[in-house]
Formats: sequence, structure tokens, C-alpha cells
Amino acid sequence: MTSPQVSSDYTAPGSFVDSGSSQVRAFAARVVGDETDPLAQAVLLFETVRDEIWYDPFGLTTDPAAYRASAVATSASNWCVPKAVLLTAAARAVGIPARLGFADVRNHLNTPRLRQRMGGVDLFVFHGYTDLFLGGRWVKATPAFNSELCARFGVAPIAFDGRRDALMHEYTGGGEQYMEYVHDRGTYTDLPLEEIFATFRAHYGDAMFTGGPTGGSDAFTAPARGGR
Repeated sequence: MTSPQVSSDYTAPGSFVDSGSSQVRAFAARVVGDETDPLAQAVLLFETVRDEIWYDPFGLTTDPAAYRASAVATSASNWCVPKAVLLTAAARAVGIPARLGFADVRNHLNTPRLRQRMGGVDLFVFHGYTDLFLGGRWVKATPAFNSELCARFGVAPIAFDGRRDALMHEYTGGGEQYMEYVHDRGTYTDLPLEEIFATFRAHYGDAMFTGGPTGGSDAFTAPARGGR
């Protein structure tokens, strides 16, 4: 049952957070199985979205259909915003109130390739995460980096226990500053895709949307120790 503190909007399907779709419902049912505890369900959903969908910072597309959770559920790779959309929708599909959150994050260890694509900018706007209502409170979780990718670069995967926020790595394993949250853009019931695209254009220009691989709002990589 939804807490009286939480709007029913956070359990209802949205245009992009299409939690009522057959694809999302099937995804969520497969992941949670017979588990009935909301906290345990949330952890299972987080880990599956994190690890089954390879993180790809160059997966930006302007096709709105690609951002629906029903499409993300069948993708092999994606970036932070679509992955957060899927986690949000899957949580709603099993009755957990969930919403999308966004923040601007500075990557202190940006790679040359990504920096070039972003016009030399190291601030990535509209990094997406999921905000889940568990145990009477909102808890943030970003399922962006899959465990295999983290292992390749010697970084521990982001762990989520359903009780504490699970956000981007603040420091590398060697103690270097890595990700810095510099601006909170708040939470949304559904994906503000046009606002995201407009903000991208304002910060990075139209080149981000034309030709060649392009990085998403969270175009992060683990500390550069080789290629994918």
C-alpha cells in the first residue's frame, strides 16, 4: 500500500516511465520472482538494471521512443538516464513508489575522448538516478555503471542496500577525486526529455546530436586504464 506521504503519481505509469507495459512488467516479474519484501525487491531491481544493461556513455539518441522503459528493458547497453527510467518503472511495476532525479556532476577524471566530444567541458548535466520510497523515506540509487565495467577499471561497483543513498563514486580506489555532485535539479514524475535536450544544446551545442558517437548527460568512465 502506498504511504499517505507519497503521491499516487509515483506509482502510476507515465509516458516514458511506462510501468504498465508488458515489457516492464515482465522484466520486473522475472527479477523479483517470489520476493515480496519491497526493500529486497528494490535491491534486486537495482542490481539487475545496473549489471544486465552495459553502461555506454556514447548511446545518446534523439528518438523519444528509445527512452521509454519498455524499450530500455530490452537494450543491451545504455546510459544513465534510460537506465534510471527503467529502474523507476520496474519499481512502480511491483508497487514501490519511485521517481526520477537529476543532478549536474563534474568528472575530475574525464577521458580525452569524452572531453573532446563535450567541447572540453567536464560538467555533465542531467545525470539521471532513481529515487525510491522505502522504509518511509526516499532513497537515491544510480544504476549507471555495471559491475563488469567497474572491475575492468579497478573501481568497486555502486552498492545499494535500500536504506542508504547509492550515488556515483566520490573517489577512486586510489583516493583521487572522481565524481562531484555540483547541482541538484530535483525530481520528476516522468522523464523531461525536451528539457534535457534543450539543456544539452545550451551547454554543449548541436554537435552533440550530429554525427559519430556522442556522450549522454552522464558521459562518465572509470579512471582511464585502457579501452573498452
